[in-house]
Amino acid sequence: MRNNYLKRKVRQIVLEPKILRDMQMIQLEMLIEFDRICRKYNITYSLDGGTLLGAIRHKGFIPWDPDIDVIMLHSDYQKFAKYCVNELDTNRFFLQDLDSDPHYRWGYARLRRKGTEFIRAGHEHMKYKTGIFMDIMIVDNIPDSILGRYFYLFVGFCIRKSLWSEAGKFLHENWLMRKWYSFLSLIPRNIFVNLYKLISNHYNKQNTYLIKRMLAPYPKSCKFGTKRKYYDELIEIEFEGYNFKAFKEYDEYLRFVYGDYMELPPQEERIPHIPCSKLTLVEPNLKG
Repeated sequence: MRNNYLKRKVRQIVLEPKILRDMQMIQLEMLIEFDRICRKYNITYSLDGGTLLGAIRHKGFIPWDPDIDVIMLHSDYQKFAKYCVNELDTNRFFLQDLDSDPHYRWGYARLRRKGTEFIRAGHEHMKYKTGIFMDIMIVDNIPDSILGRYFYLFVGFCIRKSLWSEAGKFLHENWLMRKWYSFLSLIPRNIFVNLYKLISNHYNKQNTYLIKRMLAPYPKSCKFGTKRKYYDELIEIEFEGYNFKAFKEYDEYLRFVYGDYMELPPQEERIPHIPCSKLTLVEPNLKG
């Protein structure tokens, strides 16, 4: 629904195959840097989402996929962020999360490529730092009780929508909802950020069966999250000619999330899923 409204409001850049491939190589540069730090400090992560699917099905990017996804436990992300202070190549990259960028409003971190620009269509008014990025999904423990899980989902949904309000007040197709998001956007961001941290810290002290990205939506097949055990064993997997970490039980994981993940989607769905209104590229340095 929002996409149709957005097309009427914002001129979007068509990510033609050559442009998309250039973006992917910049994202690969970021993934190499991310992997380097994780290996140096023994930090656990896995390729995730379309990136993991692409590694299995295509040995690299899904041809129409405009981003890279990795996933890690909250405790591992905290280690990564700590070591990035001195280890990250800050001439090329910026680690963006709820702490490092006071205007950032998403519940996952991003590694941004300096010298580039990628403005998501509809986000032109927002003040967070931009640039081509890779997503770092951060997962938290989710309660084992059914009642606790529904409470967790509800609170996570409310926090996520409240943080999204700065975009929603412009993007939502419904006039009344735009007014509602305009009201929510007046509430200081850090109220919702601190609530998330409070809940996250509480449950991450427990040893739970499932884990979940609290502030990001999941497919209906795994609305309560995925099994923590997936992070216990990792393997090396090829992606664009490089080796990265992935769940050993990737087949079970991908089937749980996507179903028959080896089946290609219909031709009309093979398009980049992130609308862009402004884009600036640089020549990637894949040698580090």
